Amino acid sequence: MQSDMAAPAPAPAPAGSNGSSGEPIIDLQHVVKDYPTGVGTFRALRGVTLQVDRGELVAIVGRSGCGKSTLLNMITGIDRPTDGTITVSNLDLRRASENDLARWRGRNVGVVFQFFQLIPTLTVAENIMLPMDFAGLGSAAERRMRAAELLDLVEMSDQWSKLPLATSGGQQQRVAIARALANDPPILVADEPTGNLDSATAGAVFDLFHRLADSGRTVVIVTHDHELAAQARRIVHMVDGLIVDGVAHG
Repeated sequence: MQSDMAAPAPAPAPAGSNGSSGEPIIDLQHVVKDYPTGVGTFRALRGVTLQVDRGELVAIVGRSGCGKSTLLNMITGIDRPTDGTITVSNLDLRRASENDLARWRGRNVGVVFQFFQLIPTLTVAENIMLPMDFAGLGSAAERRMRAAELLDLVEMSDQWSKLPLATSGGQQQRVAIARALANDPPILVADEPTGNLDSATAGAVFDLFHRLADSGRTVVIVTHDHELAAQARRIVHMVDGLIVDGVAHG
């Protein structure tokens, strides 16, 4: 398996654009998502169109309930749209079978959660190797080598054999990011990844996201922290299930 840092850094996107002139790696067109409730249908997404290019770092911001997490669920294939089209990393997510989606997700999308979701009875290294085990990637020795590379990337090499609860919150989030990168996915999505961290640790985690985008990875982050979001290359503002603007920072 290839190291994360081997990919060349992409050229910065021109101001006002969302990246390169090639096809976007994430392409949502007029996406609608309805949920049935006891009092009728709730429309979480109301015709969202969004394109993200390879190597972009995009922050999605908005009030609670505006549709940010639903949008991430669309991008990752965790949920399906009621209407519209979603193409991510060359797969039509609306038409793919559940089995195809599961296989595709294991290779193409890494997910980082706010509450880490590390398995407490596994060591730091074992948590990182778990996605490789599930996907059947590499030999045992190759998985250990990959875990070592990722722990070095997130500056956690000295925590290899510790259980997650023996590390700090910031360290657990770094391990969660390393685990999300285990299968070398081209896309990393993170739902409030700094919500439980102090400002200094949150800044360090965001710096890591920048390094991943500089190496060619596409990073999409949902956050309530407008100060951190301002460091992204593009901010996408959502209001009541709609994208109201997407501001690029050259």
